[in-house]
Amino acid sequence: MPIDDLARSDVVTADPDTPVTDLAATMDEENVGSVVITNGDTPVGIVTDRDLAVRVLGNGADPTEQTAADVMTEDPHTLDRKAGFYEAATMMRDNSIRRVPICEGDALVGIITADDLTELLADEEQRVAEVIRAQRPEY
Repeated sequence: MPIDDLARSDVVTADPDTPVTDLAATMDEENVGSVVITNGDTPVGIVTDRDLAVRVLGNGADPTEQTAADVMTEDPHTLDRKAGFYEAATMMRDNSIRRVPICEGDALVGIITADDLTELLADEEQRVAEVIRAQRPEY
């Protein structure tokens, strides 16, 4: 299954010069755990809620003086929209990441998260459980 079928197209983005206080407010308003930092349509970084906690608050930095460029993970791992489900899961596992921007060429077109993959697996397990229930004898 191509991840393009699972990825969300409504990616929350910001510029590298966006203040971290704005990033935190945006995450709260959009109910997301990350913001992809872009230069035009190209992802150049990603900031997660954990980055804000660890790289800003944990380091004792003044949030009003920090920008996305100061705390983002640069050159985020990305996948082509035609990549498969297993490729996304393997990338997340191998790199200890939970969010992967999806691109077409260099342009950001979506994002897939570990939560998206977990939800897909849960849906598939539910379908298998329904088959098992339908075929097992009554006790």
